[in-house]
Formats: sequence, structure tokens, C-alpha cells
Amino acid sequence: MAYDEGLAQRVREAIGDREDLEEKRMFGGICFMVNGHMSCGLNGTDLMLRLGNEGAAAALAEPYCREMDFTGRPLRSMVYVDAEGVREDVDLQRWVDRAVEFAAAARSR
Repeated sequence: MAYDEGLAQRVREAIGDREDLEEKRMFGGICFMVNGHMSCGLNGTDLMLRLGNEGAAAALAEPYCREMDFTGRPLRSMVYVDAEGVREDVDLQRWVDRAVEFAAAARSR
């Protein structure tokens, strides 16, 4: 399972200390689970984000973002962000915060 370990460490730091954080190997990379729900992860140098259907649709209008099509079919609730889109820590933090917020709220849905 190949993923950028340096980017994985940056994601860990962006998520911060959470008791409900768990890491799992998924999608050929690593996923960060929050509150028992997938929030974000890495596949190679791409950041994967679970944002829900509306959040993912909105994210697709942003630079460096594209549909997640891991299985050959787009997953409407998830997107990839290219490495260029998370070069700066502030950009990575913004993306990770959106995914963590979505996963943390999943219990109440």
C-alpha cells in the first residue's frame, strides 16, 4: 500500500489529538477514521476526502480537486485533491477540517 508518508504525518498533525481518531489501511493507502467514520486519507500523493454529496460537489469547483474514481466509477461523496493543492499547510488544514467535520457529525445523521 503506497502513500506519501510525509503527507500522512502532515495530515496527522492537521487532525490533531483526538480520542476518536483511528488509522486504517484502505483504498490502497491509509485512511483516517474519526468517530468511526472515514474522514480523509491518502492514495499515493493524493489526499482523499469524504465530504458528503453536497460537500464533494462544492469541492469540485476548487482548484486541484477531482472526483474520486478509485473503482472506475465516481464516488459522489468523495474527492481527491492533488498534491499541489495541499503543498501549503493552510490549504491542507482547510481540507482536513472539512473532512473531519463531516465525519464527526456522521453519528447524528
